[in-house]
Amino acid sequence: MVIGVLASGKGSNLRVIIESIKSGSLPVDIGIVLSDNPEAGALKIAKEKGVKALYVPPGRHKTFLEKEVEKKYVSALKEAKVELVCLSGFMRVIKEEFFSAFSGKILNIHPSLLPAFPGLQAWKQAIEAGVKFSGCTVHFVERDVDAGPIVMQAVVPIEEDDTPETLHHRIQKKEHIIYPLSIRLFAENRLRIKGRRVAVL
Repeated sequence: MVIGVLASGKGSNLRVIIESIKSGSLPVDIGIVLSDNPEAGALKIAKEKGVKALYVPPGRHKTFLEKEVEKKYVSALKEAKVELVCLSGFMRVIKEEFFSAFSGKILNIHPSLLPAFPGLQAWKQAIEAGVKFSGCTVHFVERDVDAGPIVMQAVVPIEEDDTPETLHHRIQKKEHIIYPLSIRLFAENRLRIKGRRVAVL
């Protein structure tokens, strides 16, 4: 299976996905990496690892892509024969062009135990709320932000002396485990969406 990765930031999950592919534990190929940020670490990682990577200017809006820009992203993914789109710290809400082209074939990793703390800086939200546990969630992407059916979650206890930075670091360690595993389950055709639940065969 060929996957496409969309990333805006450092690319730590992308690096782990590439390492998992090279180790043989993740039976996919990366067709292309796309970013809305010309300085994204993910672009540098992809190029270092010999993976095709492109910066696609996002347009005027800060939180989403214009329709014509979305078409460019979808076109690049289609040209690379992508079968599954993996959002990896992609900081823009995707809209109809993506859903029309990749319905049921878009995964995201989010740094909280959804449905708690959707949106930006979820680890900071968790610290400020005073909860005892946080974590991360892999979910299918739907039109509502951070609200699609959940594939997998990992729990991270919040320590008394945690800062947003230390908590985020520990959450990312769990992300690096459950995201490649979730992608593998999809590639092996072992995920079935049943309403709000995702069954693993």
